[in-house]
Amino acid sequence: MPTTSRRSQILSHRLATNLQHHPQVENAPIQNMTVKSILDTLFSPPKRVLHAWAIWHLQVIFASAGQLAQTPLTTLMTGSVIGIALALPAGLYVLLENAQQINQGWTDTAQISIFLKADKTDDDAKALARDLRRDPAFSRIQVITRVQALAEYQQLSGFQTLFEALDVDNPLPSVLVLYLAPAYSHPATIQRMVEELESRDEIEIVQFDLQWLKRLYTMIEIIQRGIVGLAVLLASGVLLIVGNTIRLGIQNRREEIEIAKLFGASNAFIRRPFLYTGLWYGLLGGVIAWFLISLLFGLLHAPLNRLAILYHTDFPSLSPGMNILLILLCAGSILGLIGSWVAVGRQLSAIEPS
Repeated sequence: MPTTSRRSQILSHRLATNLQHHPQVENAPIQNMTVKSILDTLFSPPKRVLHAWAIWHLQVIFASAGQLAQTPLTTLMTGSVIGIALALPAGLYVLLENAQQINQGWTDTAQISIFLKADKTDDDAKALARDLRRDPAFSRIQVITRVQALAEYQQLSGFQTLFEALDVDNPLPSVLVLYLAPAYSHPATIQRMVEELESRDEIEIVQFDLQWLKRLYTMIEIIQRGIVGLAVLLASGVLLIVGNTIRLGIQNRREEIEIAKLFGASNAFIRRPFLYTGLWYGLLGGVIAWFLISLLFGLLHAPLNRLAILYHTDFPSLSPGMNILLILLCAGSILGLIGSWVAVGRQLSAIEPS
């Protein structure tokens, strides 16, 4: 028969083991915890439980970082692979954003030319211009009178002496040049405006070349969808990389996990260090991706400046900003957590203490 003290020790051990699975103490540090300390944690105020929870998570975060630091080459190689996978779609996204800024400069100069009917006077053209200026779609409206239109045509065609010799009346109509606001430069919007202008009685012809703008927007849409598809494929690759790395880590620590489960450790307790390991991999990959993009665009800076000088234009800066770094860190951490969660969930269910 066990003595009283022995029975007391056995009961204390069983009570401690059962209480470890209580929601309020499951996330608290359980190393060397006695029944008294577990009961204190169980019936302590919420702030104390939250403090213990935060301390335990911080310990796991730094412990997982320290474990990765013990194998720097392997960690750097895994982070580099993740960084390259993140850098490809992110770099294309930065290029597309800069291309859209250049496109915005082109669309800002888009203009619609309106030719009035031959029986309309310059006063009619000015009245129409006053009416159209109320529309926010037009940033500026230029009125070209009949005399100005004839002078411009004579200068461009070289038929000035011919018109003077014939001594005929001015056959050219008044013209309005409508400069579009940037917010109204989409092809569908311009098409609708052209149709509305053509329905007015005083207008003979509305001229605008929509084909080049449609081609430009179609190319941009194709590139956008290509970047999204590439990002999805590479994100799947990141999930596989993180999942496989975490799976190997679990296999290397299989005996440790079996012992922990033998002593009553929950799956959440065992899963936590691997989740933070995946998080660290994702953050490292995001930093490496941002560094690679900055390095690439730094190498392209001088040639692009020379190209801009040749075309007498200004190219926007290609350097990725802090918003790109934030996006990469968030994307890397989320993918790292998801990949590690899937890998740990599948592996832990197959590991049971013998």
